[in-house]
Amino acid sequence: MIQRLIPTNPNRKMIRMKNKLNRISILNILTVLFFYSCAVDKYIPEDEHLYTGAELTIAKDSIAEAIEDINELETKLNEVLKPEPNSTFLGLRPGLHYYYKAQREKPGFINRWLNKKIGEEPVYASDVDINRIEDLLKNRLENSGFFQSQITSQYFLNDTTKRASAKYTINLSKPYTMVALKMDMDSFPAYGMINNALHRSFLRKGDRFDLDKLKTERERIDFELKRKGYYNFNPEFLIFEADTNQYKDKRFDLFLRFKDNVPKKAKIPYRLKNIYVYPDYAASDAGNTKVYDTVTIDNVHFLQEELYFKPEFLAPHLLLKQDQLYNPYRSSNTGRRLGSIGNYKFVNIRYQEIDSLQTDSIGYLNANIYLSPVLKRQLRAELQAVSKSNSFMGPALTATYSNRNLFHGGETLKLALKLGYEAQIAGGNDTGLTSIMTGIQGDLIFPRMIFFSKFSPNFSYSIPQTKISLGADYLNRSKLYTLLSANASFGYVWNANRYVTHELNPIAINYLKLSNTTEEFDQILTDNPYLQRSFEQEFISGLNYRFTYNELINRIKKGALFLELGLDTAGNSMGLFGKGDSENPDSFLGLEYAQYVKFEADLRYHFRINRKQTLAFRLFGGYGLPYGNSDILPFSKQFFSGGPYSVRAFRIRALGPGSYSPNSGEGYSYFDQAGDIKLEANVEYRFPIISFLKGALFADAGNVWLKNENDALPGGKFSSEFINEFGIGTGAGLRVEIQSFVIRFDLASPIHKPYLPKGERWDTDFGEFVFNFAIGYPF
Repeated sequence: MIQRLIPTNPNRKMIRMKNKLNRISILNILTVLFFYSCAVDKYIPEDEHLYTGAELTIAKDSIAEAIEDINELETKLNEVLKPEPNSTFLGLRPGLHYYYKAQREKPGFINRWLNKKIGEEPVYASDVDINRIEDLLKNRLENSGFFQSQITSQYFLNDTTKRASAKYTINLSKPYTMVALKMDMDSFPAYGMINNALHRSFLRKGDRFDLDKLKTERERIDFELKRKGYYNFNPEFLIFEADTNQYKDKRFDLFLRFKDNVPKKAKIPYRLKNIYVYPDYAASDAGNTKVYDTVTIDNVHFLQEELYFKPEFLAPHLLLKQDQLYNPYRSSNTGRRLGSIGNYKFVNIRYQEIDSLQTDSIGYLNANIYLSPVLKRQLRAELQAVSKSNSFMGPALTATYSNRNLFHGGETLKLALKLGYEAQIAGGNDTGLTSIMTGIQGDLIFPRMIFFSKFSPNFSYSIPQTKISLGADYLNRSKLYTLLSANASFGYVWNANRYVTHELNPIAINYLKLSNTTEEFDQILTDNPYLQRSFEQEFISGLNYRFTYNELINRIKKGALFLELGLDTAGNSMGLFGKGDSENPDSFLGLEYAQYVKFEADLRYHFRINRKQTLAFRLFGGYGLPYGNSDILPFSKQFFSGGPYSVRAFRIRALGPGSYSPNSGEGYSYFDQAGDIKLEANVEYRFPIISFLKGALFADAGNVWLKNENDALPGGKFSSEFINEFGIGTGAGLRVEIQSFVIRFDLASPIHKPYLPKGERWDTDFGEFVFNFAIGYPF
């Protein structure tokens, strides 16, 4: 026998004691959970058993194995196993527990509140009707072609545990399959149309009888006939009949016919006879005998008491024409196009049958289009308290004036005046900075194409809008500089379909003038020639284009994709006036102009786990290439990272470029922390908390880099080490969501800091937090 001596160690005693306490704690928790789970048993009535659910099994045999959609069939059958038992969590029934608690004479506020939120009424064995469930299972099987299938059921009662459950076993019969699909013919036009539609049917020889597919086929035929003018057609007018008399092996012919007593007008197409448009309609006008001025364009009659909307500008938005066959989709598209003008709150298209013109082969409709205008003029003022990530705080006032239908052609004029004052209350040696901002922005939007109107008919979904913008801003930042900027643009915006939007600005001009610089700011520019060059490019003239594909507007789609691509170019046309370079830049009207190409790609994917929970992903990439006059991008066009819509664990412009680390005492480093290249990735889990309060858990990663080496920004150049130079952070957030308005609070902590030396960049202590306040979701 070998005896092993172990020296006494007080730490080992503490470990044993700690393990013992852990075992006691776990035992206590299990004991509490056991009694909690048994707490509902004492409330179950003597003559009842708590229902725990049902199990359905399809016997595995040659018939079942030959069914390709056996899982889909099983899912359909499981849907009739009602009622569903009380929900469980880790084997417990908290909903049932708090329901029972709330039934006591004095339940208390907490029990009443928990019952309201998660309480569930008990489901007992007496609530289950096995015979009815068998009938429902039989019905579902017959609807899927499995006639004379065998269904057996078993019911299990346990008087000791006061629990009950059920089990259903199904032996499938051989299904009925289709041999041919035929149409009973008649003389009405609809019969020929339906027969033609059947040639495109998705029902094929050998298909199993399936009632759901037959209903879908009727709806498909209705879709086709409605587009061919059958105004009064309804899928309920059709009936499928299966004939098995010719076959002995469970095969059938399928016949499609009209039901008895279907009205004649359902079997003929309709054409549009007259089209009346009321551009200035109010609900109070109904029944009034007003005298209208009528203008007719292309056989469309525009009726107005006085001129509100010029008919020649309204007519191109109409897709309805005289003598067209009725088409509900052309009608809905017309309503959408009219609504996109922005002048109308309601667009109502009503059709009126003209019985006197109806024959056995054709009917006629009058189309009445009622347009109810929105308020023409609007003035809105907003007073805001602004708090930025760079510690600037202060009030801001924005006043916006809107005038819709400015020239009686649907034009919208928007004028915005903004005024703000900010003071930096914290942030190191630059505390005490103040900023005064003023600006004016004017937008004039035409609901049609200017200069290229002849191309309008080529846009079937919507007519492009023309947007002309002019704006100017003045910024005075104490101790630093004064910046005057102006912008002008001309372009088009249009929707190609429900999801795709294009925006093209063939003219986009920006002018920046830096003045009243202090010695302190001049020194910053002297120390960083890269930054100095970015401010010297005062004139930016070019074009930009943006493509957007957005499935996020579809609230039903489980996996929704968003893609935005942007192209921004400058200086192409200016290059015709000279061939300068960055050493000897050319100028236009005495101003040095920028030349660059900039590309951005923003990809997002939302996976909706259910109606209230979402996993959101985002990838962003941007690249700017200066050329000709420019060796760097203008300061206003550079990329930056960090902030509430970027990597939230870092403040705005607090990342990059690359592994660049600004001096700790450098008060204005945010000027430097921008680049020519940007990469970001984000993931966020969104979930409900209570009512309008939502929660989120997220992780962000990203940075910016320079295309070329810059001695003033060491470590800023993009290289093969870029993966190790991502700033990474995680955090949690709260969102106050009222209808479509979202106020967001995010608290994030950096876990990877690229500006630290290699080997010291990872930090998972979560000791540093950055608070973000923003409006709207980050992506």
